[in-house]
Formats: sequence, C-alpha cells, structure tokens
Amino acid sequence: MTSYVKLFDSAEMDNAVCELARQISSHFCDTGKEFALVGIHQLGVPLAQRLHDKLLESGIKSEIGMLDITMYRDDIGTRNMLPRIHETIIPFDVNDRVIILVDDVLSSGRTIRAALDALTDYGRPGLIRLAVLVDRGDPEFPIRADFVGFNVSLPAERKVLVNFEDIPGMDAGIYDVNWQTK
Repeated sequence: MTSYVKLFDSAEMDNAVCELARQISSHFCDTGKEFALVGIHQLGVPLAQRLHDKLLESGIKSEIGMLDITMYRDDIGTRNMLPRIHETIIPFDVNDRVIILVDDVLSSGRTIRAALDALTDYGRPGLIRLAVLVDRGDPEFPIRADFVGFNVSLPAERKVLVNFEDIPGMDAGIYDVNWQTK
C-alpha cells in the first residue's frame, strides 16, 4: 500500500514559487541579461509557466519554452512500458542565451543531465542555471540547483510528488510518497 504525507500545501507552494521568482529576478535584474525559462516535461512545464507569470507581475519579461528529455534519459531501455514523448517547444534562439532550466524536484540529477544533453541539441547557451521547487539535497550527479523553493531530506526509497492542481482524492501540494508501506 502506498501512503502520502503532505509536506507543503498549495499556499506554501505558491509562496515558494514567488520566492523562486524573487531569487531569479534579483539574480538577473542588475545584470541586464535577458533570460528564458525552459520547463522540463512534465511538471517543470507548469512550474515554468507559474514562474513566468510571477516574473511578469514584477515587470520582468522572459521567454518560455518546454523541453522533452525522454529520448535522452539513461534509463530509456530499462523501462517496462514505452515512454510517452512530449512536444519540445523552444520558440527562441538558444545560442548565447541565458537559460533557466525549470523542474519540480531535484533528486538524483539524472533528469537534469538528460535536459542538458537535450538542450544543447538546440544550440549553445551562454549560461544555464537550474530552478527547482524541491531540492532533495543529495544527487547522484554533481548537479546543484541555483534557485530553490524548498529543501527536503527524505530517505532514498521515498519519493516527492508535486501536485499543482486538485485532483479527485488529492489536494494540490507537495507530498512524501512511501511506496513500500505494508
């Protein structure tokens, strides 16, 4: 049986998105550098949109795109089911651009490694930074987030689930998922 324990509710999630937008704007505001947000499918995409909206409310314009990394994952051949491929939309030139990769959770770092490979197939960014809603803190790869909403420490066998919208039986929020409950 799987158990879900809510770590943060939707209001706390919204506050963390505002904090991420503040971190990003304070980092790039003084530099005058334009940047683009690139959400990693699946849950990095709605997070990137929320960040984009918050930045716009502050008068900061950025471009936005979405990146599918399915075919760049190192576990592509080990899955039991065929992966679902999403559309990559990057409506701007990546070359020499400041790119902020956006994802919901930084856990092992494997998703970000795949995203770096996928992104560089579209060009050579001038600078790449990482924004995540939740940083679990001990990735397998030497990858760190530059902009973080929450830092969470859980045992490796536990998962963090980000749910942006209310769905039947589960409110919006961030959950600790224990798959091994008996």
